[in-house]
Amino acid sequence: MAQTRRVPVFGSRPPCAYQSRLDERSLQLRMTRMERNRKSDKPEDFVCYEDSDEEEESTMSLCTMLNSSYNFVDYIRNREYGMREYRSINQNHGTRHILTHDLFKEQSIPLKTMNKVFCSQWLSSKQIVFGTKCNKLMVYNVKSHELDQIPSIKGRIDEAADQQSGIHSLKINPSRTLLATGAYNSNEIAVYRLPTLDPIVLAEGAHKDWIFDIEWLDDEFFVSGSRDTKLALWQVQDKYQEKYDSDGDLIQPITQFLNPAVIRSCKTAQKVRAITFNKNLKEMVTLSLNGYVHVWDVERFRQKFSRRLSSCQDNVCMAMKNDSSLYAVGCRSYTLLLDSRTLHTIKKIPARYSGCGLYILVLSCLILNFLLATYFSNTFLK
Repeated sequence: MAQTRRVPVFGSRPPCAYQSRLDERSLQLRMTRMERNRKSDKPEDFVCYEDSDEEEESTMSLCTMLNSSYNFVDYIRNREYGMREYRSINQNHGTRHILTHDLFKEQSIPLKTMNKVFCSQWLSSKQIVFGTKCNKLMVYNVKSHELDQIPSIKGRIDEAADQQSGIHSLKINPSRTLLATGAYNSNEIAVYRLPTLDPIVLAEGAHKDWIFDIEWLDDEFFVSGSRDTKLALWQVQDKYQEKYDSDGDLIQPITQFLNPAVIRSCKTAQKVRAITFNKNLKEMVTLSLNGYVHVWDVERFRQKFSRRLSSCQDNVCMAMKNDSSLYAVGCRSYTLLLDSRTLHTIKKIPARYSGCGLYILVLSCLILNFLLATYFSNTFLK
């Protein structure tokens, strides 16, 4: 976890340099190899490897190890005293320890009669909001285990029942003051104020088919993509202020109806499935189900070019690295890593189990966190 290079004050060696440490290390490595080579009925989910597993340690590395302390207390004291001795710490030690020792456990949440979870977001450190296939917007409290339903916003035109295909997307603006998600009709968008979840806007009139994804460009503008291959740009102006009556009680805000600012057709696309905004390149990238990635100029809201992926098997989700240098595309049987500048495939990661794809993924640094599987159980959210 931590390493501190000790410098002797008296003599030629520091107090941690004694031969029995090398003997203990050699024995520990030998036992680790034996344990790893032992066949187990249950395969391990996470296996970590050290440099010493691949090759014999040189005399120089053994000398360095002998003169180094791997005690975390020595590392803290060395840092507090401002000593010039070399010191380092493994930032991933805690995460690796949790994964390899099965300390990270998933908890099942019974959803009773609800059918499949399509999207989810953290509202706060103790609240999760998610949308279901049965068109329900729910909030779950991880502390009290309470599950509350948020009323859906209905449009002015009563659509047919087949327009309720579920809530496929749920996004929060950068300042975390507004939440955009699917409305009562799946071709409309409902905007709620946070943290109260008061309905304030219903975005309508842009799409004739289900809305698959929503992406905020800033605190005011967001883009929606639909199965009708259309992209719509919306502007939610900051004029929805809280109002109170004479008794000091909060007045329920009146839902405003919003028309799209711009509507564009995504060329060479069949059903827009995912949208990602690259702030550094000032580009918006969309993913379509026919296996194309489309790049848009955000400032002009114009399509620049499209690139075909190596496969078009259920490309349904996309994410971006924090520094905007990498895109990840989730498919049925693998995940593609793309260079954001050229859209060339850098890495193809196969799925662990054949036939199991991805529905949502998040790309953080170089770690893919697969949040939700393609098909959820109709009674549990995991």
